[in-house]
Formats: sequence, structure tokens, C-alpha cells
Amino acid sequence: MLKTQCLCTQLRRAARGVTRVYDDALQGIGLTVAQFSLLRHLARLDEPSISALADAMGLDRSTLGRNLKPLQAEGLVQLQGDAGDQRNRLVLLTEAGRERLEQGAAPWEAAQQRMHEQLGEANRAQLMALLGELESLG
Repeated sequence: MLKTQCLCTQLRRAARGVTRVYDDALQGIGLTVAQFSLLRHLARLDEPSISALADAMGLDRSTLGRNLKPLQAEGLVQLQGDAGDQRNRLVLLTEAGRERLEQGAAPWEAAQQRMHEQLGEANRAQLMALLGELESLG
């Protein structure tokens, strides 16, 4: 891999590496880290609209819509409300979605533990602070 001084390139490379760790951990339950994260957000929120869920996840509605389709096809989420106004439709976590979240809890924690061990506590805390600062840019 080419060395770079570009912050954007380096962050994107790091994000892909971290994503691989979580995707590999979740492979056994048939979800990607993006899908698992979406289900976790739904479990924490109380039947959000598509717009509210997109805001909570830091996604635009079109990206969220693409991420919801496979979960909806598997019966893990349901959309409820006016099909003509996608922004106000509610996103519901189904019982099958809750079960899949339970199945993913241990693999997710294993990935979290792997990342904590890789970084160490001081580096993890520093990284979280820096990422929080970067998140506020957008």
C-alpha cells in the first residue's frame, strides 16, 4: 500500500480495516457491521421515522433506505405508514430482528475486545476523543 500524508485517505483505510474486523466477527449471523449497527439503533430508539433514524445514524435518507432494503427483505425490520411519504414512515424492529441482535451480541463484543486489546486503553480513549472532534466537522 502506498504511504500517504492525506488525512482523508488514511482515515478511510483505517475505517475499512476496522469494518473488516467487525464484518468478520458478524459473518456467522449473516449481517454486516452496517446492518448490525442499524438494528442496534432501532433497538435503542422508539419506532423512529426514516428521517429520525437517518439523523441518529449520521446518514442521508437515501443511504439509509438502501441499507434497510435487505433487512426488510429478511423480515428483520418493517416499514409502517404512508408509502407515499418515505420521510415519515416508521421503521420497526421485528421479533426476528431482535433475535438476530441477540445472536450478534457475543461476536460484536469479541470484535470490541479485539479492538480494545489492539489499541490499549490510553490509545482507545485518545482515538475516541479525536474521532468525536472530527465527527463535529460535518
